[in-house]
Amino acid sequence: MAPAAAELAERLGLEFTDLSLLRQALVHSSYTNERPQVGPSNERLEFLGDAVVALVISEWLFEHYPAEDEGALTTRRAAIVSAAGLAGIARRLELGDYVRLGQGATLAGEKARESILAGSFEAVVGALYLEHGLSRTREWLVEVAAPELEASPAVQELKAPKSRLQELAYAQTARPPHYRVLSAEGPHHDRLFEVEVAIGGRVLGHGSGHNRREAETDAANEALARLESEGSGDR
Repeated sequence: MAPAAAELAERLGLEFTDLSLLRQALVHSSYTNERPQVGPSNERLEFLGDAVVALVISEWLFEHYPAEDEGALTTRRAAIVSAAGLAGIARRLELGDYVRLGQGATLAGEKARESILAGSFEAVVGALYLEHGLSRTREWLVEVAAPELEASPAVQELKAPKSRLQELAYAQTARPPHYRVLSAEGPHHDRLFEVEVAIGGRVLGHGSGHNRREAETDAANEALARLESEGSGDR
């Protein structure tokens, strides 16, 4: 059984007068599908938390990068509020230990999925916002996201792999990369996609993931690594 919401509240360093909000933030829809009597899942809180996270991170970046234009700020924000970025924060909080999933999803190891960790984190932020308001939630969110906010990498390094590969593809061939699904196997809750990506008819990467987007990102990463390796060899 997942640890209690009260334990998570203590880990977060925040007091809740209404723990039911935090409990709801930890209930994935796969759990309520199997146990309708539990009540609503965390999807509504996730919706609210998504907006709060975007606002707080946008505000912080706006204040700390006064010389950067909209495109650069958008890239920085996307790197932090992406599924991968928020999942990283969720892992630091060990949030996955507290999330309640359905039996099938649990057996499939879904607690480790970036999308579930990120969504659960957004739901917790939604609960914090309702309990403590924007000011306290902003303070807490900036604190837990400090490693990402203060890293300050070059904007180019923050671009998503598919975006970076597309830029390279256009530079080389004036056309976008071509992604092709090789297979999609397994039950609906645990499907595995296999994808390849080619530039100018040349296959450069293969990837896998639990949805097409994950597989394409994996393939793009492999293609970028290959192109980087080939570029190093030319020098």
